[in-house]
Amino acid sequence: MDSDWVKKGLSSASDTFAETAKRCAADIEAAAGLVVDCLKSGGKLLLCGNGGSAADAQHVAAEMSVKMKQVRSPMAAIALTTNSSLLTAQANDLGFETVFSRQVASLGRTGDVLVAISTSGESPNILKAVEAARESGIRVLGLTGCGGGRLAPLSDIAIIVPSDDVPRIQEVHIAVGHLICEYAEASIF
Repeated sequence: MDSDWVKKGLSSASDTFAETAKRCAADIEAAAGLVVDCLKSGGKLLLCGNGGSAADAQHVAAEMSVKMKQVRSPMAAIALTTNSSLLTAQANDLGFETVFSRQVASLGRTGDVLVAISTSGESPNILKAVEAARESGIRVLGLTGCGGGRLAPLSDIAIIVPSDDVPRIQEVHIAVGHLICEYAEASIF
């Protein structure tokens, strides 16, 4: 590895953030509005993703439920990635593709928002969760990259990070989650 790998990595991240700001600012603003409308009307966020995106779902749910910048009442957000007994039973008994869709069907209600996170936009369990959301009248916020995959056209709002580099996509996804949480916190409190 050459001696400039750190500078190249950070420059790549910076470029991805700048390009996302150019291409996705209006979608991020719309997503923040969707989330605020949901929360103000008594709805909740359901968040799901795999691997690093599962961690992002948990991270954003924690920021919403606890605090972002100010101590305030909790905002309703549930990461569908955290119940290991449910996830393993579901995967074992009914297949991994359904680990999120059944939770959406059981926990979700009209007026809620599903935040579906998939860097490729092609994760079968995320796509099934979106189908379940549609069947329940739940709006979908898709966070993706790699051109959006099948997730983008199935989403009410899709934020498509303009990159095919998974680490860069995930870095932007968490920043988008932070921006939405900051906006919700400032708008509601």
